[in-house]
Amino acid sequence: MAGHSQFKNIMHRKGRQDAAKAKLFTKFAREITVSAKNGLPDPAMNPRLRLAIQAARAQSMPKDNIERAIKKALGSDGENYETVRYEGYGPGGVAVIVEALTDNRNRTGGAIRSYFTKHGGNLGTTGAVAHMFERLGEIVYPAGKASADAMLEAAIEAGADDVASGEDGHVVTTAFDSLGTVAGALEDKLGEPESVKVVWRPTVTAELDAEGAQSIMKLVATIEDDDDVQAVFSNFEVDEATLAKLTAA
Repeated sequence: MAGHSQFKNIMHRKGRQDAAKAKLFTKFAREITVSAKNGLPDPAMNPRLRLAIQAARAQSMPKDNIERAIKKALGSDGENYETVRYEGYGPGGVAVIVEALTDNRNRTGGAIRSYFTKHGGNLGTTGAVAHMFERLGEIVYPAGKASADAMLEAAIEAGADDVASGEDGHVVTTAFDSLGTVAGALEDKLGEPESVKVVWRPTVTAELDAEGAQSIMKLVATIEDDDDVQAVFSNFEVDEATLAKLTAA
């Protein structure tokens, strides 16, 4: 089990996800506003907005919050955000990708650089580590939503590339450009998923011991806590024994 998904599983078990719900909704709202502002405010005519709304709904973001974020984009006094990607190396040589929406590149860039430095890493240039990842769409459903065979059939019909089913649920992957379409087709057939998002999946991993994994987890958690940061991905990997230690800690 590697990278961002492993980190998320550990933090989920520690109860961090629930505690960060309000911050998560703020990040979703910013993405919805930016998507609506950079295109049409109608999700049927704006793929990026449609995907942003799907992701927010999958995390139970209230309908009023979503509508308010769209309306904010229609005002003339809203902030102008831009998408920025940062890449670097964390402790243990772990590759890290940070996606942000910011209205001040200098502020956000300075903050991200300080996080890397403080935790024993180095911020690089764009493209420094992206070649070690592939950009994909990921849709997650709980295990009880459908059997493995039924999920596979639904995913194939929706145009997905792959499905991994297990006790923790079903993870459907698809091409980045097809995520909105596939997510919509699956929602029509199976209902709302647990999450819909674009991910950077590592193709090369860095194996760490428990101490190294804790160090990179602290870095990722610090970066994720920044209001301008939308998502963080890394390529660290630990074995099952180390994972058990981290989970029990």
